[in-house]
Amino acid sequence: MLLVLLLTQAGTSAAWADPPQDSGHINALTFGILPIGGPSESLAAWRPMLDDLSRTLHLPIHSLSVSTYEGLGQAMAEERVDFAFVSGRLALDAVVHDRMQVIAQLTRSNGSRGYYSVLLVAKDSPIRNLEDLFRQPGKLRYARGEVLSVSGYLVPETQVFANRRLDSDTFFANVMVDNHQNNALAVANNEADVASNNTADMERFAERFPDQYARLRVLWTSSLIPHAVVVIRTDLPAELRQRVAAALTSYAKGKNTQAEVGKLHLIHDISGFAPAGNETLVPFADIEFNLDRRRAYSAQWVSDAAMQARLKKIDAEHEALVRQLMAPSTP
Repeated sequence: MLLVLLLTQAGTSAAWADPPQDSGHINALTFGILPIGGPSESLAAWRPMLDDLSRTLHLPIHSLSVSTYEGLGQAMAEERVDFAFVSGRLALDAVVHDRMQVIAQLTRSNGSRGYYSVLLVAKDSPIRNLEDLFRQPGKLRYARGEVLSVSGYLVPETQVFANRRLDSDTFFANVMVDNHQNNALAVANNEADVASNNTADMERFAERFPDQYARLRVLWTSSLIPHAVVVIRTDLPAELRQRVAAALTSYAKGKNTQAEVGKLHLIHDISGFAPAGNETLVPFADIEFNLDRRRAYSAQWVSDAAMQARLKKIDAEHEALVRQLMAPSTP
C-alpha cells in the first residue's frame, strides 16, 4: 500500500507517493494531477483508474497532486512527473520547454468538444451584465484563477478585459487568486463580487455545494475551450510512451467498460480519452497570441514604430510555435 504524504514546500502543497525512477531504467511511473478542490481529494478521485492502468502496463503508477498550476509546472520541469493530466496552457509550456508531448485528450459523456469559461456573480447582485461591471472601476472584488489557468484567467482576460484595453488586476479594487471551487465559494459567501470559473467545474460545484450554487448567477460565458489533455515525457522509451497512450485511449472501451466508466466518473463525468497530439494545443497558443496582441495595442509606446516592432515579434513567435505544434510527432 502506497504511503501518501502531504508536504508544504516553497508555498506549494503537494501530495505524492514514492519518487519517479531514473528514465534510463523504468520500473515505475509518476502521474501528475491538476487538483479538483484539493490535492488529497484529487489523488483519491484518480487512484482507481490509475490502479487499472498500472495493471495494464505492469508498472507501479505513483501520483503527484499539487494545489497550484505553478506547482505542477515545476514538477514537470524538474522531471518529477512522467505523464500528467493538465490544462491546455500548462500543456503548452510543458511541450515547448519541458520535453513533453500530448498523447490524449479527455472526452465527456455528453459528447462535448470542450467547456466554457464563465464569470460569476451573486444571484441577487445588481451587476446584471458586463456594462454594469465596467461602470464600477476600482470598486469591486474579483476572485480569479492563476495566470496559467485557461478558464480562470487567460480566456476572461482576453475576451472580457483586454478587449476593452483593461487589465483585471488594476480594474478591480481587490483581486484574490485561488482555485475554481474556492473562487465560487467566495462569491456565494459574499467575499468577492465577481469570480472566474468554468462550466465543467460548476457542474461539480453544484453537486458538492448545492446551497452555495443556488446563490450564484452566470454573468458572462466565453467561446468554446478545448478539453484538457495528457502529456508524457519525450525522453521516456518510445515503446513505453506508445503503451501508455494505448492504455489511456482504450480505457473504458473494452470488456470492463461499465466498471471503468464508473471509475472515470469519480474524477467527474470523464467518459474516456481520445488519441491526440501536440496540434491539439494550437487553440491555446491562439489564446495567448490574442492576449499578447491586445495588451500591445493598449500599452503606452514611445512611437508607433515601437508598437509595430512588438506586434511583429508577437506574430513571428506565434507562427513559429504553431509550426512546432503542427509538426508530426510519434509517441
